[in-house]
Amino acid sequence: MDRRSFFKKASAAGVGAAAATALAAPAIAQSNPKITWRLTSSFPKSLDTIYGGAVVFSKMLSEATDGNFEIQVFAANEIVPGLQAADATSAGTVEACHTVAYYYWGKDPAWALGSAVPFALNARGMNAWMYHGGGIDMFNEFLATQNIVGFPGGNTGVQMGGWFRKEIKTVADMQGLKMRIGGFAGKVVEKLGVIPQQIAGGEIYQALEKGTIDAAEWVGPYDDEKLGFQKVAPFYYYPGWWEGGPTVHLMFNKAKYDELPANYKSLVRTAAQAADANMLQKYDYLNPKAVKSLVAGGAQLRPFSPEILAACFDASNQVYAEMEAANPTFKKIWESIKAFRKDYYLNMQIAEYNYDTFMMIQQRGAKL
Repeated sequence: MDRRSFFKKASAAGVGAAAATALAAPAIAQSNPKITWRLTSSFPKSLDTIYGGAVVFSKMLSEATDGNFEIQVFAANEIVPGLQAADATSAGTVEACHTVAYYYWGKDPAWALGSAVPFALNARGMNAWMYHGGGIDMFNEFLATQNIVGFPGGNTGVQMGGWFRKEIKTVADMQGLKMRIGGFAGKVVEKLGVIPQQIAGGEIYQALEKGTIDAAEWVGPYDDEKLGFQKVAPFYYYPGWWEGGPTVHLMFNKAKYDELPANYKSLVRTAAQAADANMLQKYDYLNPKAVKSLVAGGAQLRPFSPEILAACFDASNQVYAEMEAANPTFKKIWESIKAFRKDYYLNMQIAEYNYDTFMMIQQRGAKL
């Protein structure tokens, strides 16, 4: 090939490449429109792990779209109170929120099934049901009636059973106990004589210190340590049977979500799943150090007795039967969770349980 022919062909190829670039740029710009949303969290910034889930989500979306899809994250009370986050999203006051669905169970108990209910699934099981058992779609069928679309956006893992001013050894010890506890679980423990109290997180310490309440549940070691409960209620019980694997949700105003281009919807789902995994991983990393620190600071770890757990399990089933009889949506979703729960804990008894048990024995024997 002579030089003149080569340069002619090379020049033509360059023009073609430039034309392709010129055509591609507007297409990319059209597929990544500039969008700015507001997201209200149900959590204060001080709870960096759970609040941080929304921050992680927002950062991923911004990075994936070269800053074209921005979601501003606001802490609880900066726009609306934390327990009104889903209401604000449904109404369109904000486009999105980061919250826990069981906060709204008083409006309809079906809300709670998207997050955690007593003696349901642990975090791993909840994610399995959500992502592969139809849970996301089933819960979104319910959320659509609230003008909301939601995706898992975090999980704390099984929570602790709370802080008590005195030891609780039997069911009889629970009679008349004034306890700060989440709404759905409160309905269960009421059947055992507990008097549930609804108290905001920032007011729990003072209520325990003054004896206004006898006990309080919060989250787990990392978050609990920040609030200093061991100074006023030293008995730290486990497990939090009412929250075996509470899913934290990223929720979106349905009309606003439906307006998004397909690639943005895909990015929302992908970033939400990444934030979901990141939160649980972070708690799993931080809680071991925190529980050792709490014990060094005076916390006395106590397991709920088998008698208490069995009584709570039976009381939970009574509540479920009442709700299934009265609420078809609750019944549909709960039956799906129950069916998977039965097989999930069958499988977990085999390799997982035996491996973990052996390793725990080694830890107790100071061999790790």
